Amino acid sequence: MPHVIAEAGAAGLPVIATPDNGALQQIEDGVSGIFVPYSDPAAVATAMKKLIASADWRRKLGQALRSKVETHYSVAAVVPQWESVIQKVVDERRKSGPAGIFQSFLQGGFECSTHRLRAREGEIIGKRLDVIAATRHDVYAADDYAQLARHAIRTVRDGLRWHLIEAVPREYDWSSFLSMLRAAKETRTQVVWDLLHYGWPDDIDIWSPGFVTRFARFAGAAASVVRQESDAVPFYAPVNEISFFSWGGGDAGYLNPFANGRGFELKVQLVRASIEAMEAILAVDPRARFVHCDPVINVITDPSRPWERRAAEGHRQSQFQGWDLLAGRLWPQIGGAEKFLDIVGVNYYHNNQWIHGGRSIDMDHPLYKPLRTILIETYARYGKPLFLAETGIEAERRADWITYVYAEVRAAMDAGVPVEGICLYPIVSHLGWDDERPCENGLFAAQISGEGRAVYAPLARALREIQRRLELVPGVKNNPR
Repeated sequence: MPHVIAEAGAAGLPVIATPDNGALQQIEDGVSGIFVPYSDPAAVATAMKKLIASADWRRKLGQALRSKVETHYSVAAVVPQWESVIQKVVDERRKSGPAGIFQSFLQGGFECSTHRLRAREGEIIGKRLDVIAATRHDVYAADDYAQLARHAIRTVRDGLRWHLIEAVPREYDWSSFLSMLRAAKETRTQVVWDLLHYGWPDDIDIWSPGFVTRFARFAGAAASVVRQESDAVPFYAPVNEISFFSWGGGDAGYLNPFANGRGFELKVQLVRASIEAMEAILAVDPRARFVHCDPVINVITDPSRPWERRAAEGHRQSQFQGWDLLAGRLWPQIGGAEKFLDIVGVNYYHNNQWIHGGRSIDMDHPLYKPLRTILIETYARYGKPLFLAETGIEAERRADWITYVYAEVRAAMDAGVPVEGICLYPIVSHLGWDDERPCENGLFAAQISGEGRAVYAPLARALREIQRRLELVPGVKNNPR
C-alpha cells in the first residue's frame, strides 16, 4: 500500500494513480482520486489538465481523500485496531509453569570461580581464585547441601575446578570433585555442574586450537566419572557466561586473558569449546542436559543523546550472541545447532541495566525495563526451557530483591513463559574477587560453626513466603524431602 497516497490525503491534495491493489483500497475513482491506465503518459497528462483547470474539483478530491485517511489511516483510527489485535493475543495466552526439569523451583548456586587475577606489581603471575576452597564448600559440601534441603532447595549449581583436576597435562586427579559428587548423591541433591567457570590450567593457551581439544577431553572424562558414580540424569554448564566472559576477558581486559578488542574472537573460541565438550559428554551419556548461562541486560539510550540509539541497541543485542552461536543461528560454520542450546539460564542482578555510555539504573528509574519483559523477550527469541540461573544482591536488600524477582517471574509465567526455577547466587557469602572485602550476598554466611552456616534471617523469611505462594503454581516441585 503506497504511503504517498495517505500522505497526500492528509494534506488534502488530489491524487492521480494507477489501479494497484493498495491504491484501490485507498482511492475511489472520480470521488477521492483519479485512476489512469498503466504505461499511459497521455492519460496522466489529460488528468493533470483537468485538475489544473478546476480548483473546485481539486478541492473535492482532496477533501474526500483526507476524509478517507482520517477514518481509516489516522492515529486515532489505527491505534485502537492494533490495541484490539494485541489484546486478543494477550487474552489467548495461557499461564505457564515449569515442566519439572529440576528437583526444586528455588535453587542455590555456589560461587566457583577459579580464574587468575591480573598480576600485581612484583608478581610474575596473578593470584588464582578458588572460591569453593575459600568458603570451605569443598570440605563441607554434604553439610551445605543438607542445610539447603531444610530450606526446600534440592537443586544447586556447583563447579569442577579444572586447574586442580588436570594440574599435570592430560592426567586427571578427581579427588577434589569426587567428594562433592558423592555428597550430592548422599543428600539426594540435583547439581548442575559448571565445567569452566573462568579458570583453566596454566599450561593451556586459551586462544589456541589446543584449548578446545583439551577442554573437550576433560569434559568427556568428567562425564565418565559422573556416570560411574550416579544413575541420575546429569546436568552440565560447559562454559559459564560465554558472552560476559568474552567481554570481560576479550574486550574489557578485566578477566583472564586480559585482552582488548578480541571479544568476539574469544566468544567464538568459547562456543567451539562448549560444542566439542557437549559432543564428548553425549558420547559418554546421551541423557545429559546442558545449561547455558549468561546475563540478560538492557542498554538504554540517554534521551539527551538520541543519536546513540543504534549503538545502545547494538550493545543490547550482543547479549544474545553466545546463545545464537551455540544454536547455529550465527556463524553456523563453527558447528552450532539448536540441539546444543538445551536450557537457557538467564543471570540477572540489580546492575544489569544501564544508560549507554553512562551509569547503571535501578528499578526506580523511569526507563527501567521490568524483568518480566526481559524474560518474555528471551523466551520468545528461543522457545527453550528457561530459568533464572543467577540472581542476588548484597546487604539489606537481599529479601526485597528476591521478593521482586519472584513477583516478576510469576508475572512472566502468567504471560506464558515456562520458567523452570530461580537460583539464588551466590548462596554462600564470600570475599570479593579483587579486594577480598566481605560480600554479604548469600543466604548462608561464609563462616562455618558446629551447627552449620549462619542463616540471613530476612532472606530466609522471604524464601518461606515464596515457597508458600509456590504451592499454588502447577508443576512446581519445592517441598523438602
